[in-house]
Amino acid sequence: MSSFLFQATIYLGAAVIAVPVAMRLGLGSVLGYLFAGIVIGPLLGLVGSETQSLQHFAEFGVVMMLFLIGLELEPRKLWEMRHRLIGLGGLQITLTAAAVTGATYALGFDWPIALAVGLTMSLSSTAIVLQTLNEKRLMSSSGGRSSFSVLLTQDIAVIPILAFLPLLALSGIHNETAGGHGAEAQDAGPFAQVLNWFQALPPLATTSLTILAVVLIILGGIYLTRPLFRYIHGSHLPEMYTALSLLIVIAIACIMLVVGLSPALGAFLAGVVLANSEFRHQLESDIEPFKGLLLGLFFITVGAGINFGVLFGAPLQILSFTLAIILIKGSILFVIGYIFRLRGRDLWLFTLGLAQAGEFGFVIASFAIQRNVLPTDLTEQLLLVIALSMLATPLLFLLYEAISKRHKDSPAAQQEADEIDEQHPIIIAGIGRFGQVVTRLVQSAGYKTTVLDHNLSTVEVMRKFGFKGFFGDPTRPEILHAAGLDTARVLVVALDDRDAALQLVKFARKQRPDLHIIARAYDRGEVYRLYAAGANDIVREVFDSSLRAGRYVLENIGFTEYEAAEAEQAFYKYDRTSIRELAALFDPNIPSSENKPYIERSKELAKDFEAELLASREKGGS
Repeated sequence: MSSFLFQATIYLGAAVIAVPVAMRLGLGSVLGYLFAGIVIGPLLGLVGSETQSLQHFAEFGVVMMLFLIGLELEPRKLWEMRHRLIGLGGLQITLTAAAVTGATYALGFDWPIALAVGLTMSLSSTAIVLQTLNEKRLMSSSGGRSSFSVLLTQDIAVIPILAFLPLLALSGIHNETAGGHGAEAQDAGPFAQVLNWFQALPPLATTSLTILAVVLIILGGIYLTRPLFRYIHGSHLPEMYTALSLLIVIAIACIMLVVGLSPALGAFLAGVVLANSEFRHQLESDIEPFKGLLLGLFFITVGAGINFGVLFGAPLQILSFTLAIILIKGSILFVIGYIFRLRGRDLWLFTLGLAQAGEFGFVIASFAIQRNVLPTDLTEQLLLVIALSMLATPLLFLLYEAISKRHKDSPAAQQEADEIDEQHPIIIAGIGRFGQVVTRLVQSAGYKTTVLDHNLSTVEVMRKFGFKGFFGDPTRPEILHAAGLDTARVLVVALDDRDAALQLVKFARKQRPDLHIIARAYDRGEVYRLYAAGANDIVREVFDSSLRAGRYVLENIGFTEYEAAEAEQAFYKYDRTSIRELAALFDPNIPSSENKPYIERSKELAKDFEAELLASREKGGS
C-alpha cells in the first residue's frame, strides 16, 4: 500500500509540474505527459516495477476516450461527412499503412509485423494537431477542416485496427509483457469461469453470442439508458450519475472481453448509439475527468517505459526512421490534398500538420506487444519513433508558417483566385459568421456588396443560398484592387486571422486615406491595434451581445425598460470614450496587466463613470 501511494505521488506530481509547462510552451498536454514519464523513468529512475501494472490500468483511459469520441459522432453528422471521411481519411490511412508496410517488409520483417507497423504509423496526433489548429485559429480554413476530417477518420479507424491486430499474432513471439485473457483471468474469480465457459463453446455458438452481445449493447443504449437515468434521478445524489456513467462503460468493456472483442470497440459503439440521447452531455461531463486522468497516466507510463538505451545505441537509425515516417506521410498527404483540390497554404497546412505519428500509435503498439503481434525490441524502437515525430510537430508548424508567408504572394497562389467581374461601393472581406450577417443586412437594405473570402468551400456554400462571392485572399493587393478598392466607399474587414485583418487595414488605409473602414476585433488589445492601423469603426465580437445581456439583467432586477436602455447606452458611450483615451497608453509589447499607466488611467475612468452614473440616477430619482 505504501509503495503504491509513493508511486501515485510521483506520477501525479510529475504530471502537475510537466503538463502546465508544456502547455505554456505550446507543446500540448500529450507531450507534457510523455516528458513527465521520461523524467521520472529513464532520467531519474523514480518508478518501480509497478509501471507495467499501472499501464494496464491506465489503458482503460483509452476505452473511455473512444466512448467519448462515439458520443460526439452523431450518425447523421457522420453521413454528411462521408465523402471527406472515406475519401481524405480513408485514402490517407490506406496509402500510409501500405507504404510503411512495404518499407518495413523490405527491411526483412515478416508481413504480419510489417502490417502492424504500417497500421501503427498511419495515425496522426489528434490531441496535438487539434490544439495547435485552434491556438493558431486555423480550424476554419479549408486545410484545417480537411485535417479534422482525417483525424476523425483515424479516431474511428482505431476501433477496427484494435479488433484486427490479434489476427496477426505470431506463434514465434513470446513477449514477457504480453498478456491474454487467460493470464488476466487467473485471479478474476467468477469472470474467469464465464470466460472459460465462453471459450469452450462451439464456433457457431461463439459467433452467435458475439453478435448477440453487440446487438444487446446497441439495444441497451437505445432503450435502457432513459429509464436508468430516470431511476438514478430519483435519488437526488449527483455522484450516482457518475457511478452509472462508469457502470455503463465498464460493463460494456467486460462484455466485449468475454466475447473476445476489443473493449474499445464496444465503448465506441455504445457512444455512437448514445450520441442522440438527451443524457449525452451528462455522460460526457461524468466520464471526462476519469478519461483525462487515466489517459494522462497511460502516456506517463509510456514515457517512463521508453528505452533510451535503444536511441543511444543506434541514434542515426532511430532518427532516420523518424524522418522517413514524416517524409512518407507528408508525401502521401500532399498528393491526396492536391487531388481533393487543396491548394497553397491549405495544402501545406494539411501536409505538414498531419505528418507525425500519433498518441494512438502508443495504444496500438502497446496492444500489439501484449497480443504477441510485435516483438519487444521492435516495439521499443516504434515508441521512440512515435515520440520523436510528435516532438517534431511544433517544428513542422513553424515550417508551415514560413512556407505560407512565401506562398502568399507566389504566382501559383495568384492563379487560384476567381476573376472578379463586378465592383460595388461596399467590399466585405471575410464571410464567416460575422461577415454573413453584415452581408445579409446590407443586401436586404438594397445595396450590393463585393464579398471576398479565401475559403473556397465557404464561398461555394454561400453561392448555394443565392449570395454571390469571390474566392481569393483579401490581403493580396491585386485582388483587393480588382474588387474595387479604388472606388469603394466602405470596407468591412471580417477576417478570422487577426494578423491578416491588421495587414488588410494598414494596406487599405495607405491606399485610400478617405475610405471608411469597419473592422471586427477579438478583444480590446486588437481594438487598439486596428485603431492604430487606421480603422474607423471597430466592433468587438461579443461586445454588443454582452450589452444586450446586461440590459436584460437590469430589466429583471428592478429597472424599467427605459432605465435599463439608458444604462446600456451610458456604458456604451463610456466604453467608446475610454478606448480612445486608453489607446494612447496601450503598448503592444507590454501585457495590459503589467502596463501601470494604462491600469491607473483605466481605474480613473471607471471611477468617473460610476460617479457620473450615480449622480444621473439620483437626479432622475428626484
